[in-house]
Amino acid sequence: MKRTYKFRLHPTGKQVRALERTLNLCRILYNCALLDRREHHRKTGQGLTYNRQAAQLVRDKEAHLILVEVHSQVLQDVLRRVDRAFDNFFRRLSTGARKPGYPRFKGEGRYDSITYPQQPGFRITAEGRLYLSKIGHIKIKLHRPIQGEIKTCTVRRQAGKWYACIAAEIGGAPPAIPIRSAVGVDRNIINLATLSDGRVIENPRQLRGMEKRLALFQRRASRKKPGSRNRKKANARVARQHAKVADKRRGHAHKVSRFLVDTYDLIVFEDLLIPNMVRNGHLAKHIHDAGWGMLARFASYKAEEAGKAVLRVEPRGTTSDCSGCGKSVPKQLGDRLHRCPACGLEVDRDVNAARNILTRGLRLLNTAGTAGIHAWGDPASTVGDASLRQAGSLNQEAPSVRAG
Repeated sequence: MKRTYKFRLHPTGKQVRALERTLNLCRILYNCALLDRREHHRKTGQGLTYNRQAAQLVRDKEAHLILVEVHSQVLQDVLRRVDRAFDNFFRRLSTGARKPGYPRFKGEGRYDSITYPQQPGFRITAEGRLYLSKIGHIKIKLHRPIQGEIKTCTVRRQAGKWYACIAAEIGGAPPAIPIRSAVGVDRNIINLATLSDGRVIENPRQLRGMEKRLALFQRRASRKKPGSRNRKKANARVARQHAKVADKRRGHAHKVSRFLVDTYDLIVFEDLLIPNMVRNGHLAKHIHDAGWGMLARFASYKAEEAGKAVLRVEPRGTTSDCSGCGKSVPKQLGDRLHRCPACGLEVDRDVNAARNILTRGLRLLNTAGTAGIHAWGDPASTVGDASLRQAGSLNQEAPSVRAG
């Protein structure tokens, strides 16, 4: 398994200038490589490969000594990014995507990361600093130990701050544990998630609490002269506010996913096509703010580390089908209660959907009749402080979980 650890960097002023210069040189190389591919195809009707561009890079470094300021493997990674961009473009073309998205040139300030593919281009020193070739020893906040064998390091600029994303190989997945408890998770906008046992995880709506402040900063930025230093400063304030919202949303998703993995052995989500759902202009902002995809991703890798399982099932009909008898009961968006005329079941519509999700997950595993699986649990159960403490999430920003 591979895991990525993200640490905050605290470079000096000189190191910041060196990092920004490296980013700018990599951006220029990216644009040149993209232009070479486009011009070569226009003239010959054929594309350029990574190997041909890497061989040309050796000659370019002899002709343009400024490239020597950047570690050679960092430059090679820039060419790999161009290669991946074209691979993804042709893949989207082959699948008939509505907007395949031809690779674009990177404008100033639009290239925010560099990657060291392997050591010794980078390393963590005995003094607890991050050494980057051609840049130096940078102070790093190692807030947790790195497990496994370190593979790559990506240095990223985000809202004026610098981070190191260190990927490590931590070995194979642990053996799967027996499934003794399972849960279906219905993600929605009113609440972040409703569980099949009746528990409800509230949606903190991180963006809503910052909207007024964001609007103020955005208005101030729009009044500044385009291209001016004041405009850049105002845009940086907006970026910092967005970064704060994203950090809070990410932190909440980590806590909720940790609770789910520590509480249940099998977690079942709907396989939602979120990119299609956010095309709805009325709901897009709320869906993005909830972080549905982030919650499922975090739960997936945490479950893998714990030897537990996360499944995704077909979402069609989970809200309308009755979890008691299977009869379809169509509902409007405002109908919050599921009432089945066939079996008389009355339950919250989101709990009904979560039960259907769980049933489909168990059917997928072909373990619906396995003893020890508690499909719905005790609807009256609550998640108290002890459960949250066991989940490692008991602090001021613990996920708000209540009984349905």
